[in-house]
Amino acid sequence: MQARLLLQDGTLFTGTSFGAEGEKTGEVVFNTGITGYQEVLTDPSYCGQIVTMTYPLIGNYGITRDDFESVRPYVHGFAVRHYEPVPSNWRAQYSVGDLLKEYGIIGISDIDTRMLTRIIRHHGTMKGILTTGSQPLEELKEMMADMTIEELRNQVPLTSTPHPYSSPGNGERIVLIDYGAKSGILRELNKRDCDVVVVPHNTTAEEIRRLNPDGIQLSNGPGDPKDVPHAVRTIAELLGEYPMFGICLGHQLFALASGADTEKLKFGHRGGNHPVKELASERCFITSQNHGYTVNEESIQGTDLEVTHINNNDKTIEGLKHTKYPAFSVQYHPEAAPGPYDNGYLFDRFLDMIREHKRNHPKQPRQAVIAAAVRGER
Repeated sequence: MQARLLLQDGTLFTGTSFGAEGEKTGEVVFNTGITGYQEVLTDPSYCGQIVTMTYPLIGNYGITRDDFESVRPYVHGFAVRHYEPVPSNWRAQYSVGDLLKEYGIIGISDIDTRMLTRIIRHHGTMKGILTTGSQPLEELKEMMADMTIEELRNQVPLTSTPHPYSSPGNGERIVLIDYGAKSGILRELNKRDCDVVVVPHNTTAEEIRRLNPDGIQLSNGPGDPKDVPHAVRTIAELLGEYPMFGICLGHQLFALASGADTEKLKFGHRGGNHPVKELASERCFITSQNHGYTVNEESIQGTDLEVTHINNNDKTIEGLKHTKYPAFSVQYHPEAAPGPYDNGYLFDRFLDMIREHKRNHPKQPRQAVIAAAVRGER
């Protein structure tokens, strides 16, 4: 069956359909990863996007549930050069096409993904419509014209957990605020025996205090950080009260809560090979990234933030720390999946920060807290 991808600038790609049938709109982006397509498909940060893989062969090792980064894929479409329907991997449980059909996602293959990527690099990310139907081109253009930017916003509520849940451990208690969190973040915290409580994106500061955390993890997630102002307010209220570590969208929200500003990148950073320089050590790390927004460098001036990492390709900000409070963030994904695991040390740094904060700010015995509350009521 034929599939077509129409870009906002009028460029039309005609290829072969795999996966579901129908029509779907979204923001067209590209990912430069050589492997890791199933982690890309199940990364909640891709919600609302039609993802183009620059590596030409996709599907050759199939789909394995153990490698999912969330319970389901959130992409709006999948564009590849060549799709392999018969995987060759002992771990494979089914094909990419079967996964896309299961969740109503349209795939298109046999198109010039190099040309598509160069268009996005030159013009920036743009809206697109992916269809397996036979509508006239003019009708597709009308559908494109009717597509509003609002359809690409407010993705966090779609990907965040609706209810709190716990992943018990014997170590520090971490409240993981889920803005569309990848499973890799929880996996890294569990690996360090943390007692993790995952809460929805709209959990209030008071509700988080009642969980008695030792630290707060701000997760990744999709879309524009300015679309979740309630998250910025919550972070600002808790900043300085608990150690914090932000990742990707969590990094941007942390910056906004600290008085900085964010802006949209031309075509974003998506892949597993982005070089990032740590300014303190002058070491270069290869990182996994997936984001379309960045912290504005000029907006850092006049805040209590300090830049800790920069992107070696375009010099955008990749890491921040607060100069007064125990809080830091990175724009990239230290949990990787897909990508290199070189940056897992940041989770250890977060736990060291928590332990130092606990030593410097010992908590009152619970009996004293309860007694003080009773006296206050009386």
